[in-house]
Amino acid sequence: MEQLTGQDPAHIGPYRLIARLGEGGMGLVYLGRSDLGRTVAVKVVQAEHAQHPEFRRRFAREVAAARRVGGDWTAAVLDADTEAATPWVATQYIPGPDLTTVVGRDFGPLPEHSVHTLANRLALALQAVHDAGLIHRDLKPSNVLVTVDGPRVIDFGIARALDSVGGDSLLTRTGMLIGSPGFMSPEQVRGHELTPANDLFCLGAVLVHAATGRLLFGATDTGLNAHLFRIAEEEPDLTGVPDSLLDLVRACLHKEPARRPTTAQVIERTATDRPGEWLPGSVLAQLGRKAAELLDFAPEVRGAQPDPRARGAQSDPRARPAHPDARPEPTSYPLPPATPPPPHAPNPNAAPSPYAAPNPYAPTVAPAGDGVAPNPRRWWGLAMATFAQLVVLVHAASTPALLYWAVEDLEFATYDLDQIYVGYALAFCSLLLVGGHIADLIGRRATLLIGLTGFAVAAVVGATAAGGDALVWSLVLRGVFAALIAPASFGLVAAQFTGPKERGRAFGIYSAAGLGGIALALIIAMPLTDLLNWRLSLYVVAGLALVALTGTAALVRDRGGRTPARFDGPGALLSTLGVGAVVFGLAQLVGGWSAWGEPLMVPVLGIVLLAAFAWQQSRAASPILPTYATRTRDSLGASLTLFLTTLALTPVVSFLGEFLRSVSLSASLAAFLGMTGAFLIGSLAVSARLLPRIGPRVLLVPGLLLAAVGVLIIQSAQEALSSTIPSMVCIAVGLGMAGTVLYSAITDGVAAHDSGGRGGLVMVNQHMGGELAFALLGGGMLQLSFNNPALFYGSAGVLAVAALLGGLLVKGPARTAAPAEPWSAPTLPR
Repeated sequence: MEQLTGQDPAHIGPYRLIARLGEGGMGLVYLGRSDLGRTVAVKVVQAEHAQHPEFRRRFAREVAAARRVGGDWTAAVLDADTEAATPWVATQYIPGPDLTTVVGRDFGPLPEHSVHTLANRLALALQAVHDAGLIHRDLKPSNVLVTVDGPRVIDFGIARALDSVGGDSLLTRTGMLIGSPGFMSPEQVRGHELTPANDLFCLGAVLVHAATGRLLFGATDTGLNAHLFRIAEEEPDLTGVPDSLLDLVRACLHKEPARRPTTAQVIERTATDRPGEWLPGSVLAQLGRKAAELLDFAPEVRGAQPDPRARGAQSDPRARPAHPDARPEPTSYPLPPATPPPPHAPNPNAAPSPYAAPNPYAPTVAPAGDGVAPNPRRWWGLAMATFAQLVVLVHAASTPALLYWAVEDLEFATYDLDQIYVGYALAFCSLLLVGGHIADLIGRRATLLIGLTGFAVAAVVGATAAGGDALVWSLVLRGVFAALIAPASFGLVAAQFTGPKERGRAFGIYSAAGLGGIALALIIAMPLTDLLNWRLSLYVVAGLALVALTGTAALVRDRGGRTPARFDGPGALLSTLGVGAVVFGLAQLVGGWSAWGEPLMVPVLGIVLLAAFAWQQSRAASPILPTYATRTRDSLGASLTLFLTTLALTPVVSFLGEFLRSVSLSASLAAFLGMTGAFLIGSLAVSARLLPRIGPRVLLVPGLLLAAVGVLIIQSAQEALSSTIPSMVCIAVGLGMAGTVLYSAITDGVAAHDSGGRGGLVMVNQHMGGELAFALLGGGMLQLSFNNPALFYGSAGVLAVAALLGGLLVKGPARTAAPAEPWSAPTLPR
C-alpha cells in the first residue's frame, strides 16, 4: 500500500479512500472504506478508455455480469458506477499478496500439496465465473491472490470491455494485448473466438508457474512475436511439474480447446481431504505480518483535494470552493488524461511484478474528482423527498375514514369498504419495487415528478367523483403513483447524501417521515377526517401533492446518475405478483374473508413467487435489486430488523391513534409536536452524531429496546393523555435512533444508480410488516385496548427480537478511527 497523493480524491462514490493499492493498464486501484467499515478495493478506469461509448457499454455489461459471480474463491463485485465521468468498480478487498509476488519474488515454487490445492480452488473459482456466463480471459498469477484459507481469483470478465475501444483492437491502438503474453491461450494469440476452455489453458500455465517458478514458454525478452509463436505452435516445457499433476496440466495445455478438461473434471481430479494448512509455514507467517500491517496502516491526514477536472478552471471566479464532505459527481463528459504515464504495475494488491509484460504505452488514470462541491440544493431535495413521503403516508392514514364517509355520501352499498382499501394497498405495495426500478432507469427526480403529478390528479378525480366506480379507480391510481413517489424519494436522499456525517443527518430527518411517519401521519390525518368532509380532505391531499410537485420541480436537482441497465421485465412481473399475492392473502385476514386456521394458498404462492424473484435477480443482466447490495450481512440484518420493527409498532401506533381521537384536537397536536421533537432528538442529536464514531450496533440495540420499554409503559398507563406521554417519548426517541441506523445500513455501499430499487425494498419491508400486523388485528389475535396485555407484551417482545437480530447481524466497525474487519470491494480490470 502507498499513501494517497495530492492528485488522488478523498472519496469515490460512498467510499472513503485510504491508500493506493496499485495501478494497471485499465486504471488505478485504491483501498477504500464505507461508512459502516466495509473495506473495499476501488478500481478507477483510465480516462482515455472512458471517452469511448463502446467501452462504456461493454464495461457496464461486464460489470453487471461480474456481479452475478458467486463462490468462495473469487473476490465479489460489490458496487460500481459505470456512468461516472471516470467509471469505477468496487470489489471485495482480499488482504493478501498475489501469486507472482509469492512465487516469483519472495518464496519460489510452491510444494506439491500447495499446487494441488491451488488447482482445485482455481477450478472452483473458474466454475463460478463460467456459471455466470463469463470467461475470465486474463487468468494469470497476478490475478490470483494468496490468503490463509486459499487463493482468490480477481478481475474476472472485465477485460472484455477493452476488446474494441474506439472501433479498433487495443493491439492496433496502443500495442497492448487483451491478456498477458506468458499466460495466453493459442486461440487468444490467433484472435479466435474464446470459450471457457480458454481459461483452462491459462489455469495450466498458472499451475506450471506455481510449481516451477518460471513462465510456461520462457521469458518474453526474446520478443513479443517470438513468444506468441511459441504459445501457438510449440509444445510446453513441463519440467518440474509434480508427477501427480503432470497429466492434468498437460491436458489443460492442449492446443485444441475441445480436448481440454472441464472445470468440473479438474475439480474432481484435484479433490483432496488432506488435513492441515495448504501453504508452507513461512508463507503463512508472512501473510500474518501483512495482515498486521493493514491494521496498523495510518493514512496521512490531507486537506480537501482539488478536483482534477477543474484544473483549467481554477482561476475562474465563478468556481465553487471544495467541500470537505464532497463526493465525485457523475458527468456526461470524460475526464482528460493525466500527465505522463506511470510504470505499469499489473496487480492491485501487490508491488509491480518482474513477470508482467512490458507496456510503455499504458496511459495513466485521471481519478474521479473529489473537490467538486456537493449539490447545493441537496437539502431542498431532502425537504421535498421527506414532504412527499409524508403526503403519501397522510393519505394512506386518512383513507379508511374518508372511504367510510364517501360510501355513505354516494350511497353505493354494493362495495365493501375493506375490499376497496385492499385495491389501494395492492396497487401500492405490489408496485414499489417496480417504482424503484423506474427511478433508477429514468432518474429519481423525474420519477418523483411523474408520481406527484399523477397522485394529485387522481386525488382531484376522487374528490369530484359522482359515483362509486370513479372513486374506486381514482384510489387505485393513487396507489400506483404513490408506488413511484415512495422509492424515488428514498433513492433521492440516498443518492444525494453520501458523506458519513451529512448522510446520517439526512436519514435522521427523512426517517421521521419514512419510519416515524406511520405515527405522525395518523395524528396529522385527524383534522382531515374529523373537521373536513371527504371531498375537501381529498382536495387538501391534492394541494399537498402540488406543493411537493412545485418544490421538486423548482428546487431539486438529481445528480446521482442513472443505471445503464435495461428494464427488468421478468423481475418486475415476479415481484409484482409475489408482493401482491402476499398482501392480498394478508388482506383476507384483515377483512375477515379467511381465518388463520384455514389454508392460505394465496400468500404461500406469493412467497414462492418472491423466492423465484430472488433467484431471478441473482441471474438477471439488469436486476431490480443487484445482489451485491442484498447479500451482505449488514444489509440482510437491517432489512429483517426493519420488517420486525414495523410489525411490532404498527398495532401500538394504531392504538395510540385511536386513543388520541378521544382527546381534544389541541392535545393531539401537542402530542404530534412532542413526538416529532422526540424522534428528531433520537435521530439527529443521538444517531446522526454518534453513528460515524461508534458504529450501528451500539445505537440500534438501545434504540429498539427503548422503544420496547415505551410500549410496556403503555400497559401500566391509565386512560389519560398525561399517562401516555412517557411511553410516546420513549417510542419516538427509540425509533429515531433505530431508523437512522437502519436506513444507513441498508444503503451502505449501494451505488447511486441502484438507490431507487433499494428504496423500493425498504418500503416493501415496512409495508409488509404493517400488513402482517393488520392481519393479526383483523384475524382477532390482537385487540386495540388498554386491557389487552397481549398487544403490548407481544409488540415489546417483537422489538426485543428485532434488537437481538440487529445486534447480531448489523455490525459495522467499532470505531471509525480503527481499521475494520476486511469485508471488501472490487479489484477489477487492468
